[in-house]
Amino acid sequence: MTLTYVGWKLLRAVITMWLVVTFVFFVLRLTGDPVSQLLPDDVDQNTVDFYRKLWGLDKPILVQYWNYFIALFQGDFGISFKDNQDALERVLSRLPKTILLGSTALSFALIFGIPLGIVAALKKNTGFDRFVMGLAVFGFSMPNFFLGILLILLFSLQLRVLPSSGSDTWLHLIMPVLTLGTAFGAKVARHTRSTMVDVLNRPYMRTASSKGAGTLRQLYLHAFPNAAIPVVTLIGLQVGELIGWAVVTENVFAWPGIGRLLTFSVASRDLAVVQCILMMIALTMVMSNLLVDLLYGWMDPRVRVGAGREAVQ
Repeated sequence: MTLTYVGWKLLRAVITMWLVVTFVFFVLRLTGDPVSQLLPDDVDQNTVDFYRKLWGLDKPILVQYWNYFIALFQGDFGISFKDNQDALERVLSRLPKTILLGSTALSFALIFGIPLGIVAALKKNTGFDRFVMGLAVFGFSMPNFFLGILLILLFSLQLRVLPSSGSDTWLHLIMPVLTLGTAFGAKVARHTRSTMVDVLNRPYMRTASSKGAGTLRQLYLHAFPNAAIPVVTLIGLQVGELIGWAVVTENVFAWPGIGRLLTFSVASRDLAVVQCILMMIALTMVMSNLLVDLLYGWMDPRVRVGAGREAVQ
């Protein structure tokens, strides 16, 4: 992997983050004045002016934008308007719960999605293949908030075997993981099956079979390494989306992560916290895509050679 390829991808990641931060900053301020949302309706104008000056909202928007960027480079993400706490500290206090939920849901999706996709490809057009693809269609077609409500009705209200909200024990994790990981696992299974079917019909697979290579050897050395490249791309894209999906899932199950904090912060117009969370979501997506690009270039030399030529041009 050449330094040109890595540098080009890093530059694209930096530009993307700058565009995201700029977009979030201006859009949030175009939605209205947070002071009017946070203060009582009968407060006098002097108090309103005091808080607007305290939070720097009395300055022109371009000056606010410049000051915000200077503060970001100094590691200052702002102060929460709601409780006067450091915005980054508030977000980081909720982050471990979201990481736990997201990583567990991702593991669940990969553990079940990849093997099911491989077996479905090996048993193409059989009853098992149709069953797996039917589950996959159901999985990524079902809205996660609706699936979460169904799980609560079944396992919490009817069977009374799982808690419906909170995060105190590992039992609280089961339904949120199923809700968040089902759609991702279904996409992984369907994509794995599609790429494996294509790879199994390639000439080099027939050559390996004619040389007497066993089924497991064909899968391990020839089929899956070639089928893994599109699957890795899908995983990288979906990892970034997991945090976005977690916003809904955390609210359904009252899971105390950054998704639930984002909902409360948007409702209360707490700009510093909202900006911090959205930047963190964007950074997760940008970094996951950057990692996929680097893995893609490492796994397929044609990709990094093409990128290097584009950079030179």
